[in-house]
Parts: sequence; C-alpha cells; structure tokens
Amino acid sequence: MGSIYCYIRVSSRDQHEDRQLIIMNEYGIPKRNFYVDKQSGKDFDRPKYKKLVRKLKKDDLLYIKSIDRLGRNYTEILEQWRYLTKEKGVDICVIDMPLLDTRRGKDLVGTFLSDVVLQVLSFVAENERQNIRQRQAEGIAAAKAKGVRFGRPENPLPENFDEIFMQWKNGTISGKKAASLLGMSPSTFLYKAKRMSQNGKSPHLPSESNL
Repeated sequence: MGSIYCYIRVSSRDQHEDRQLIIMNEYGIPKRNFYVDKQSGKDFDRPKYKKLVRKLKKDDLLYIKSIDRLGRNYTEILEQWRYLTKEKGVDICVIDMPLLDTRRGKDLVGTFLSDVVLQVLSFVAENERQNIRQRQAEGIAAAKAKGVRFGRPENPLPENFDEIFMQWKNGTISGKKAASLLGMSPSTFLYKAKRMSQNGKSPHLPSESNL
C-alpha cells in the first residue's frame, strides 16, 4: 500500500477550496499530502499539480473531487488519467463518480468499464465547458444589442468641449487646434465629435480633411 494524496483545484483566486477540503478530510489523507491550485485549468500550468505528479509513485492513491480537475478538455483528461494509472501505476478515486475508482475491477472487464465511463464523463465535462462559453458569448451579444457597453468607461468630456467643438465646426479653428485645446489627440477629438453627431447634437460635421 502506497501513500494517499489528494488534488484540489479552484478555477480562480476568487473561489474558495473549503468545500473540497471538507470532503477530502473525510478520507484520512495526511495534511502534508494535500495539493491545491488556485488557477484556471485552461493552460494546465499548475505548479502544485506538477509537483504532485513528480511525487506520485506506483501503488499510491490519488483522490480528486471530479474528473475535470485533471484537465482542461476531453483529450487532456484522458492523457492525464492514462499517464497516472498506466505509466506511473497510481490508483485514482473520483469522489463524484464511484465507478471511477481504479482499485476496483482490476481485471479486463473492470478496466474496460472504467475506461468507457471515463471517456463518457470526460466528454460531458468538456461539452459543459463549451456550453458555458457559448452561453456567455450569447449573453454578451444580447447585452450589446440592448446598448450595454463593456470595458472601461469613457473619460468625461472637458467642460469646454461644446465651445471648442462649435468653433471647429464653424471653421474658426482647425481640428488639430481643437484637439490641442482640449488635451486630446486629433483622432480622439474626431471620434468624440462623431459621437456627438450620432447623438443628434450636431447633424453636420466638417470633413476629416479639416483636421
């Protein structure tokens, strides 16, 4: 019988690992064998996981809460599972899915069933992540269609913008002069001027050549 370990990952530093820690404490795992990463799994550059993999040896037992803790997508989950179980000889127990416990069914049939379940769950995990991304993209698109703006808010216009703008519009000053007086670049001034036109404040603007 080898050593017992657990691996915990939360997707960002804003999330807490407390729920997974509580669950792992029920399995008699030594505190020194807890490995926790607070990083996204998108690039799999997780220092604690890499350290754990180097530490694991034949007949050790690794607990994970769910199958998606092993990788960012279907292919990577399968690669990590096979590397740990086949090449390193480590047993894995997925707490959320008792069928994925390599200590059970070491015969050919048991191994086959475990592999089938693993592939199905890995596919489901990746498909759910893709669905989440799609829902997020659709939500952003719907919000933009309603006029919701994303990103940093624009800086407020200088108090004398209308006055300088009208001087430029009437041809009293050049666009470069107007931009200089307002502390803007010429391109920013033209952008703001166009925005005013779109908002109905100034239906007729000089051409861009007048900058």
